[in-house]
Amino acid sequence: MDLYLKVRLARRGGMSEREAAGHFGISRASVKKMMMFSVPPGYQRTAQIKRPKLDGFTGFIDEWMQDDLNRPRKQRHTAKRIFERLCDEHQFQGGYTTVKNYVREQGRRSREMFVPLAHAPGHAQADFGEALVVIGGVEQKAYFFALDLPYSDACFVRAYPAAVSEAWVDGHVHAFAFFGRVPQSVLYDNDRCLVAKILPDGSRKRTKLFSGFLSHYFIHDRYGRPGKGNDKGAVEGLVGYARRNFMVPIPHFATWEAFNTWLEEQCRKRQSDVLRGHSDSIGQRLVRDLDAMMDLPASPFDACDQANGQVNSQSLVRYKTNDYSVPVAYGHRDVWLRGYVDQVVIGCGGEVIARHSRCWDREDMVFDPVHYLPLLEQKTGALDQAAPLVEWELPEEFVTLRRLMEARMIKAGRREYVQVLRLLETFEMADLQVAVKNALRMGAIGFDAVKHLVLCQVEKRPPKLDLDVYPYLPKANVGTTSAASYMSLMKRGQAA
Repeated sequence: MDLYLKVRLARRGGMSEREAAGHFGISRASVKKMMMFSVPPGYQRTAQIKRPKLDGFTGFIDEWMQDDLNRPRKQRHTAKRIFERLCDEHQFQGGYTTVKNYVREQGRRSREMFVPLAHAPGHAQADFGEALVVIGGVEQKAYFFALDLPYSDACFVRAYPAAVSEAWVDGHVHAFAFFGRVPQSVLYDNDRCLVAKILPDGSRKRTKLFSGFLSHYFIHDRYGRPGKGNDKGAVEGLVGYARRNFMVPIPHFATWEAFNTWLEEQCRKRQSDVLRGHSDSIGQRLVRDLDAMMDLPASPFDACDQANGQVNSQSLVRYKTNDYSVPVAYGHRDVWLRGYVDQVVIGCGGEVIARHSRCWDREDMVFDPVHYLPLLEQKTGALDQAAPLVEWELPEEFVTLRRLMEARMIKAGRREYVQVLRLLETFEMADLQVAVKNALRMGAIGFDAVKHLVLCQVEKRPPKLDLDVYPYLPKANVGTTSAASYMSLMKRGQAA
């Protein structure tokens, strides 16, 4: 631009075209061009680029790149691989740079274009993402549910140990409780947890749990094209935002519940942000979004997978490859199961008979030792080899109590020890531990004494134990009989 200015001023001042060219060291054509344009006009190619060595091979390149559109992204041709195939298969004699430039140009032309969308209030998009987290000191993969409201850009994020159907539904239930309203419709991808099958006419056959969830909340479900994440770009962007902002650095929490409580706080804080292109904050736009949504139903949906099973001879019932224990009294009976994200509930008839924390491993066994105590009371010989008791960490007082019972009562002591453990069927561990500790301190080594002491502990009354008469029974008050009363009975007998 400085040269343009100097040349144009010199010509204006009377310098000839020849003199200006010599003075500034440029051609007369350049001087003439500078007088025609006040600023450099730039250059524009008028003729098509000629690639004499490549023109006969562009058909192969175009065919390979077209086929790549249906291949996994990581198994598509690079420019280097195309160049190598041309040389090996078609005796190409040109250079790599020529091929690379052509591939780059064709790649730009084949990129998909998108239409900007305007979102009406009252609708949502949902998806799952993945990230590494540390829960309870163990590094593991978290699958986080993300629900986005595209009109207001408000969001909800909740993490789970697995992206199963129960997690999908549980995430919605918590999201609706978080916002206090239910969207009119939700846009999904074609995840197998939601869609059992895509029918020939394009409609979806939903899974049983997901269909029940939609019916409960009266939600209209919509789906994107298979493999086209851009159809629900708002929530796809939220997944990336949550991973970058909520999970960097890697989160460390004691429990999943603590992690999810923190995630809710982050979603609530984000509502004060004002995003590019908007004058209102997310929270201000959320008010209008919520006005267009539906009311919550009277009760939330029960987000659980339902199944049936039969208890085997080891008092175990199988659910999702894992075996869970039930009380031995229900052996060989038919039971129902409810699989939640965090627990498995087992029942028989109208009664809940067992609750377990859900195991996300495979082919594992989950025991409640208390379930097996009635059987161990009969088969005390299996006490030391019983698998349900192997990892049962009892307080040190219980170990001492068992040792003293077996030393004083031999085999009967082992059975009485199991009877003491069976008190856990009725009482809490904390109360029973206090009772065992008091029994050891008083020297009352026996089931009857421990039971009396735990009852006193729960009922908040002092114990009554006569250890001089009987070391493990409550003190009994027995009235004395006078000798005169006895003699009167004798006289009546003689008179008869």
